[in-house]
Amino acid sequence: MASVYRNENLMRVLVTGATGYIGSRLIPVLLEQGHDVHAAMRDPSKKSRFAWGAHVTAVHFDLDDHETFDTATENVDAVVYLVHSMDEGDFVEKDRHAAQSMAAAAERNGLRRIVYLSGLIPDDGTPLSDHLRSRLQVEETFLDSSVDATVLRAAIILGSGSTSFELVRRMTERLPLTPIPTWMRRQVQPIAVVDVVAIIARALGDTARPGTFDIGGTETMSYPELLKAYGSVAGLRRVQIPVPLLPTGLVGRAVATITAMPPGTVISLVDSLTHDMVVRRGNAATEVFAEPGTSLMSVREALERSITVTAEEGTDAHADPQAAADTDPEWAGGVVDIVDGRVRQRPSGILGKAQLGATR
Repeated sequence: MASVYRNENLMRVLVTGATGYIGSRLIPVLLEQGHDVHAAMRDPSKKSRFAWGAHVTAVHFDLDDHETFDTATENVDAVVYLVHSMDEGDFVEKDRHAAQSMAAAAERNGLRRIVYLSGLIPDDGTPLSDHLRSRLQVEETFLDSSVDATVLRAAIILGSGSTSFELVRRMTERLPLTPIPTWMRRQVQPIAVVDVVAIIARALGDTARPGTFDIGGTETMSYPELLKAYGSVAGLRRVQIPVPLLPTGLVGRAVATITAMPPGTVISLVDSLTHDMVVRRGNAATEVFAEPGTSLMSVREALERSITVTAEEGTDAHADPQAAADTDPEWAGGVVDIVDGRVRQRPSGILGKAQLGATR
């Protein structure tokens, strides 16, 4: 199928995971750039929950029904692949089969490009967690296809509603005394979601290049240092206690209980903290997909904007993608926010006040 646009930089773009965290914040950016967005979702009627719903073509797409992969990729130029099933059974095998079906559908329907948001993959020879192994298999599937594929590897994405950010927020807000296993002192290179969606959009444009690219922020730090950074922004005093030899599975289950977040997702993410999550082959966020005249957001600013109360939701047009949205997961959010530049703490009940503990 020939391209539906003569302008190579404007395309009909299928966004899978359109109602998810990244997808719902990416779509306003793509629309503003003039792309014709096809929003893939299990229930197309859900597009009405989003401010951008009236401006997209909603298409039925279900990871459990691979026939929908063919129908969803009809009459589009490119796909942004943002779906995974990290909290569901044997997600490694499920995600591999889904990627194979998407690659095949993209080839049959003559797509020009696949953009996949993956995770930073360690190259130190240590065994990968299931979470990272799954991401690597999906990458390889797309890169082996005949469609030009751009893989963007990111580590911790900061923004209200992001699973990684919510883990940091809830651990810090709920644990005045924070046990720190030895293996948790690995380095991370967080990147703000506002930068991530901008990079994905540029990967579809004239800076598009096939291949694998690492993207990260401008700062590296240990995971405990990231927890401290959130505590500083939120005005919370926290004491970190080194604890040796704690197994990742035990820590993952405990953190899931404390944070009240999906256990499978939390356990998978905690598992990946045994690796350094930093860019290794140059930072494509600043070297390949950089926007002239702009710089990446700092960790502190990303954290501050993620808990700042705004009039618009993070999924609205021209809004701050760092901000919260009503369509974020029900477990997202905390008891500390920033209103008019001032930190506001809203613990509820005796337990909530005890968890929040001492403030600055």
